[in-house]
Amino acid sequence: MDRYQSFAKSGFGRLVVGKLGLPNPYPLRRHTPGKPALDGPVLLGGSGRLVEPVAAVCKSIGLDVAAEAREDERYAALVFDATGIDSTEKLRELYEFFHPVIRSLAPCSRVVVLGTPPAQAASQVAQRALEGFVRSVGKELKRGGTAQLVYVAEGAEGNIESTLRFLLSGRSAYVSGQVVRIGTGPVEVPDDWEKPLAGKVALVTGASRGIGAAIARVLGRDGAHVVCLDMPGQGDELSAVANEVGGSTLQLDITASDAPKRIVEHVTQRHGGVDIVVHNAGITRDRTLGRMDAGRWNAVLEVNLASQERVNQALFDSGALRPNGRIIGVSSIAGIAGNVGQTNYATTKAGVIGMVDSLSATVAGTGATVNAVAPGFIETKMTAAVPLVIREAGRRMNSLSQGGLPVDVAETIAWFAHPASSGVNGNVVRVCGQSLLGA
Repeated sequence: MDRYQSFAKSGFGRLVVGKLGLPNPYPLRRHTPGKPALDGPVLLGGSGRLVEPVAAVCKSIGLDVAAEAREDERYAALVFDATGIDSTEKLRELYEFFHPVIRSLAPCSRVVVLGTPPAQAASQVAQRALEGFVRSVGKELKRGGTAQLVYVAEGAEGNIESTLRFLLSGRSAYVSGQVVRIGTGPVEVPDDWEKPLAGKVALVTGASRGIGAAIARVLGRDGAHVVCLDMPGQGDELSAVANEVGGSTLQLDITASDAPKRIVEHVTQRHGGVDIVVHNAGITRDRTLGRMDAGRWNAVLEVNLASQERVNQALFDSGALRPNGRIIGVSSIAGIAGNVGQTNYATTKAGVIGMVDSLSATVAGTGATVNAVAPGFIETKMTAAVPLVIREAGRRMNSLSQGGLPVDVAETIAWFAHPASSGVNGNVVRVCGQSLLGA
C-alpha cells in the first residue's frame, strides 16, 4: 500500500507537498471494461501519411477527433503525425502544434507522436530527434499524463490500430517515454475488439500469484483459454487463478530436463497447440558478486533465461506454436540499468532482451512475433518486503511518482498478444512510469 500517495491527496498533505515541492503522484486512470477509452476529445495534428489512418482508428474507438484547437478545450490526448518531418527545420512543427495546447491537457492525458523509422526516413536526423522530444514531454506532463513515440514503417499504415487502442486508453496507464516500432505484416482483425483473444490458447509461466496471476486474468478477460503453469508447491494458488479465469493448470518445474517436452505434449494433446507463450516465471537470489555462491548464480540463470530458451526451441521444433503466434518475455529495468546485488538477475533480464532481438529476426515475416516487457517498480508482495527507503525511492523515481500495479504489466502483454499486433515485433517496452533508471 502506498501510504504516501494517500497522504499527498489529503488536505494537509496537499499543503505540505505543495509547500515543499515533494513528489505528487496522481491517481492513474486504468482500463475498465465498458468505459470509454478516454474522457475527452483528441486533437490530431501533422501532415504526414498517417493522419487519415489515425483519424479512422480514433473514430472506431469512439473518440471525438478535432483537427483544429478549440478555445478553452481540455484534451484527453494530443496526437501528432511527424512522418512528414524530413528536415531539421521542420522540427519546428512540433513546437507549433504542442506549445499552444500542451497546458490544456486533462488529467491522465496521452501524448502520441508518430514517425518513420529513422533508417527509412528522408532525414534520419529529424526522425531520431523525435525520441528526445517525446521523452522530455513525458517528464513534463503532470497529473498522470504519458507520452510515447511510435515509429511506423512504410507500408505498415494499416497495422496501427491495436497499438493506438493500447496507447490511447487506460491500458497504458504506467507506460511512458517509450519508443514503439510497428512493421509490416499480416494483421488478424478480431471479430470483437473487447474479446480479441477468443479461441486462442495462452501459456503463462509463474502464474500462481503476483504479476503472473494478473497476466492470466487479463488474457482470460480478453477471451483466451489460459494454461497456468507453476511449481507443484504452488498448486493450490495456481488452481485458484485458473478457476478464476476459466483456464487450466500445468504443474511442473520449468527447469526440469523434461519440462519442454511436457509443455509441448500438454498444449498439443489438449489444445492442438498454443498461440501465446508468456515467459513470466522468475526468481531472485540477491548477493553482491563477491559474496554470491555458485548455487545462487546458477538457479537464477536456469529459471529466468535458460529454461525459456529450451522451451522456445521445443515449441519451434515441434510446431506447437500456432501460426501468428506470440512469444512474450518479461525482462526488467534491472536488465537495462543494472542493480547492486543483482548481477545474476540483471544478466538474465538483459538476456531476455537479447532473446527478443534474436528470435524476432527469425520469425519476421511469418506472422509470429517476439517482444518483451521490462517492468520497473511494481506493487507486489515481493516489493512490499523491500526496505522502506529503497521502496520509496523505487516508487518516486519516475515521471508518475508512484509504483505500478501488476495489471499494468499484464495490459502491455495483452497488447503484444493481440492478433492485430503482427507488426509489433522485436520491441522491449518498459512498464515503469518512465523510470529515471536506465532512461
